[in-house]
Amino acid sequence: MASAAPKPNIVFILADDLGIGDVNCYGGDRCLIDTPNIDALAASGLRFTDAHVNASICGPTRRALMTGRYNWRFGGYVKGGPWGFVGPRPNTENFTLGILLKRAGYHTGYVGKWHLGTIMTTTDGKNQGPENVDYSQPLFYGPKQFGFDESFILPGSLDMYPYAYARNHVWQGEVTAQKGWSAFNRVGPAAEDFEDHEVLETFYREAESYLDQRSANDPFFLFLSLTAPHTPTSPGEKWQGKSELGVYGDFVMEVDHAVERVMNALKAKELDENTLILFASDHGPAPYSGNILKATPGQIKRLEEVGHYPSGPYRGYKFSFYEGGLRVPFIAHWPGVIPKGTTCDSLVGLCDLMATFADLTDQELGGNEAPDSISFAPLLRDPNGKATRTNLVMESTMHFAIREGDWKLCLSPASGITALSENGVGNDPLPEEAWSKALKRFGGKPTNVDLLQTPFVQLYNLASDPGETNDLADAHPDRVVQLVALLQEQVKTGRSTPGPKLENDKQVHIVNLNDRRLPSILKDFKSPKE
Repeated sequence: MASAAPKPNIVFILADDLGIGDVNCYGGDRCLIDTPNIDALAASGLRFTDAHVNASICGPTRRALMTGRYNWRFGGYVKGGPWGFVGPRPNTENFTLGILLKRAGYHTGYVGKWHLGTIMTTTDGKNQGPENVDYSQPLFYGPKQFGFDESFILPGSLDMYPYAYARNHVWQGEVTAQKGWSAFNRVGPAAEDFEDHEVLETFYREAESYLDQRSANDPFFLFLSLTAPHTPTSPGEKWQGKSELGVYGDFVMEVDHAVERVMNALKAKELDENTLILFASDHGPAPYSGNILKATPGQIKRLEEVGHYPSGPYRGYKFSFYEGGLRVPFIAHWPGVIPKGTTCDSLVGLCDLMATFADLTDQELGGNEAPDSISFAPLLRDPNGKATRTNLVMESTMHFAIREGDWKLCLSPASGITALSENGVGNDPLPEEAWSKALKRFGGKPTNVDLLQTPFVQLYNLASDPGETNDLADAHPDRVVQLVALLQEQVKTGRSTPGPKLENDKQVHIVNLNDRRLPSILKDFKSPKE
């Protein structure tokens, strides 16, 4: 569609591990954190109530929203060492939000957490790792390859070394120290002056600097990617003690401040009237996060015990395929275009940014570009208009979920978390327990085909059961078959939108009994007949 207004400037603010219930305008009485700036953005714009990420973990979500292509279609990582050193996934950089908007004549900037892969110069010519990076040399691969004219990044999350910034691929400061932070205390290379509690303020200043250089004559796109409230829980000095909830609340309040800083910077340059501001989170809250600085399995329950529910009314957290891990706050603000104080109940995915931005900037998408992105631009002007998306494929750390209309199918009897990790504890049921129960009920050794039906799947109707408490798989086997077939078709065709058939970069298994992350009980199970 052709945009009715001039091409807008675009600012996208992405929080990290922020639950839908951490934001007051979504959480209501179940939210004990003040988020006045996010709430004001919603009051003067549009609040989506059925917005989802494509995965309940950082990297896959960012890949899908950056490319408009489901994460699981890409191949494996290039070897690049642990944590923030993680290498790229081939083809991720082929077509991105940055490339699209540069094609539309935009200046593009990226500030914040990257987590989309880097390639670093090494002293020995081997893969980048904790001890062999030459920090006097720039990155070979990063935001430039994704179409960003300017960038100021942290390579990974704030608990993933190296703890150092890179401006336009050039390392900042003397990366000669060894540091680690609360939560997981991953000690590794760090800039001498790098401090975890200063990161958000640093990003805000960089975003302000970028916006200060812009003018009304040249459209721009700023991607502001925060590191909070992802661990380490480390609010800036001005924010410590601000929230009655504790340090977790302090950190969320500093996240809320991002909106205030961006709005003030835009107003100072008189750019606020034709700027589309979008605010979202990359998935739900981490179950190991809270007021204990060390990552503690299931400690999110302690916040709930005092009346704060980071997942809002929804079940589950980060890593799971339940709504608490996948449904996120998503707010859009564009004066004169988006009706004030409105809500939209239509299903949208963050992977839809690509097609939406193409619509708003009059760009045609090629047949192989953004194959899983559907524009929600019409909903910005008419939030009650016809839904543009009817189905969405999502994933946990381990398993697929697929949504069509009000129905949602989860392809596991457990919560979707990886059996080998304690980080997902708090997401119930746990793998060993759920799989053991399902196997006993099935009464034999399952095949991959068996895993596509009850008792190995869960089916929910989110219209009548948003908390996913009533599994309807037994009552509606025909619906299970229909949703499995829809997922299989989208895997087979390499896309979920109309267009030419595409190839996935790797073979995609909807379920796979041989996956090493599945509970060992699957391999050891003996049926009664045996």
